[in-house]
Amino acid sequence: MRTAGSFAPVREVREAWGRLSDGCLARFPCLADPARRSSLGLKVALVLLHVVIVGALFPLDTDLVRRTREHPWYTVIYLVLFLATLVQYFFTSNSSPGYVIDAMRAWDGTHAAFTNRRQSAPRHGKFVSSTDINQSGKIDSRMNWLKLVTGLYLPGSSSRSWTCTYCHIIQPPRTKHCHDCDKCVLRFDHHCAWLGTCIGKGNHCRFWWYIFEETILCIWTGILYISCLRSNAIKAWWKEFIMIVLFAVLVFCFIFLFLLLLFHSYLALTNQTTFELTRRRRISYFRGIPRSVRLFSKGICRNLYMFCCSCDTMYTLEAVPPREELEARARPYTCLDIMSCRCC
Repeated sequence: MRTAGSFAPVREVREAWGRLSDGCLARFPCLADPARRSSLGLKVALVLLHVVIVGALFPLDTDLVRRTREHPWYTVIYLVLFLATLVQYFFTSNSSPGYVIDAMRAWDGTHAAFTNRRQSAPRHGKFVSSTDINQSGKIDSRMNWLKLVTGLYLPGSSSRSWTCTYCHIIQPPRTKHCHDCDKCVLRFDHHCAWLGTCIGKGNHCRFWWYIFEETILCIWTGILYISCLRSNAIKAWWKEFIMIVLFAVLVFCFIFLFLLLLFHSYLALTNQTTFELTRRRRISYFRGIPRSVRLFSKGICRNLYMFCCSCDTMYTLEAVPPREELEARARPYTCLDIMSCRCC
């Protein structure tokens, strides 16, 4: 039989481990949340994958080291692309997709400032008190936000479909509640687990550029792996085995990234989101509209400009087009429409 003293070392180890974990949670509060801890683990795994695939080239490929000494600019540009891709990854993961609650606060502040300027003007030699201004501004902001969102939908739409059942706020068009972020996102596309954030109106363009940089990095790295395997510079069989395994992983990543890049390029050209394309029947204002009609599309050129170069703020809201405009889009193209670049 085990005595009480035999459990003392185990108890001491558990207590030491508990003190260590409590100290880590105190210094890094983000580790206390399982969701944020999982997101942090995915980010670390993604960075390690980049470092392993790219870093394995230099100790295994002797020709690459020789070419670097002869033409250092080639390797410098490659490493700059590698660092730029990682910077773009963290920049995109820490960017805001555009939350409805932030849009309400931004609009509330703008409306309150306008109300203060309007009401603080002298009326017959008297000024309105700051307390009355704040209270009246707050009341007006709530009512006007409802009026603003109501004006974005088609007349006769049900207000029940506008209210989020989780946040209990009025949602503008193209908005969806994200259960991972527990917030309503403007022009919601999807929640990216690798980035640990939602992709929405505020960071969809940054997400596209990140995928583009990753794809270029995969192509360049694949060329380096192919040239290394064809040059017979690797003498040991285990080094060649490692290169083949890493190259297979790289090919898989390239196929996934390339298809993702094509898909999001199509979404940018047609002004759609992943949620709208895959869950079209679940959205109330898409019902009764043919699938060939892109509800919010304004032509390829204007869609691309709005996606990349628009000067609108993150919280600019889009209205549902009227029925007359949608019926005009649904009619088939004619030769005159093609000559006038109707699709553009």
